[in-house]
Amino acid sequence: MALLPNPIVLQRADPYVLRTDDGYLFTGSYPLYDRITLRRADRLSGLQAAEEHTIWRKHDSGSGEMSELIWAPEIHRVDGQWVIYFAAAPTTEIDQQADTFQHRVFCLTCDDADPITGTWTERGKVDTGMDTFALDATTFVYTDGRQYLIWAQQDLAIEGHSNLYIARMANPWTLETEPVMLSKPELDWEKIRFIVEEGPAVLKYDDRIFVTFSASGTGPEYAMGMLTASADADLLDPASWTKSPEPVFTSDETVRQFGPGHNSFTKTDDGRDVLIYHCRNYVEILGDPLFDPNRHAYMGLIEWAEDGTPRFGTPQMATRFTPATTDVLPSDGRLNVDESL
Repeated sequence: MALLPNPIVLQRADPYVLRTDDGYLFTGSYPLYDRITLRRADRLSGLQAAEEHTIWRKHDSGSGEMSELIWAPEIHRVDGQWVIYFAAAPTTEIDQQADTFQHRVFCLTCDDADPITGTWTERGKVDTGMDTFALDATTFVYTDGRQYLIWAQQDLAIEGHSNLYIARMANPWTLETEPVMLSKPELDWEKIRFIVEEGPAVLKYDDRIFVTFSASGTGPEYAMGMLTASADADLLDPASWTKSPEPVFTSDETVRQFGPGHNSFTKTDDGRDVLIYHCRNYVEILGDPLFDPNRHAYMGLIEWAEDGTPRFGTPQMATRFTPATTDVLPSDGRLNVDESL
């Protein structure tokens, strides 16, 4: 089997890819955490070489909201409007009570045809009704034609740094319903180094809807979990969702890929489902892991079991040079790479 051309973008954690009529749009956490960028390419393998455009920068340091640590932007198309969700903090200091940074979820919108050259409008903070650490918002439009938001947020009454919540939206920056907690870290594999569920992503297939998420610390223990609901269920009812007891995507030391997660989903031109995720290719991190830039964006093809469950396989080996690489490559140096992607 041919290998995929990976990584698709170097030094971009929390990758998000949106397939459009004009190609693939890519965004992710910029290593300086000070801006939101977009790049576009006809193929996933062309995203690394694509020109990167800064479409928004953080406010001046110390000026309040949206002035520090810009994390995990996602770009969506909702009712003909471009929407970006991201997390930002007013400071780089830790909230001592919560033992977390002070992030909240924010929204930008653009009404122009091209999100790269268009004008973006700040819609401010998405008020979730809880004034606590919040991040990693994603959105989807359900079969009822309504927009839903899923995100990670801390509840100080629950052990851990963040749980997963869902709400229906009145518009892209305003909740219509009260937040409902879908899941919290309670399994052993979700509580290694950090007690956290974050980075939700939505995948729909046949008569079911899947929400993947990432859990534990951001080292090799970082892994993906999954929630499943029927497509005709009440998505705002926690009883509609079932959590897989084991992680569905984990580190693979045999190909030197560690801490896969914070994923998104897209499709190939011929309709195959693609997993987009980040990984590191080493475990010995010098200094603060938050500022280690070498989480690269990768892709993997999803297979579907007969029962309609996604099979994510294992992380792909690197087929392109990566900084500080220790990847295991064939001894003759030749790789059978599927460049069609």
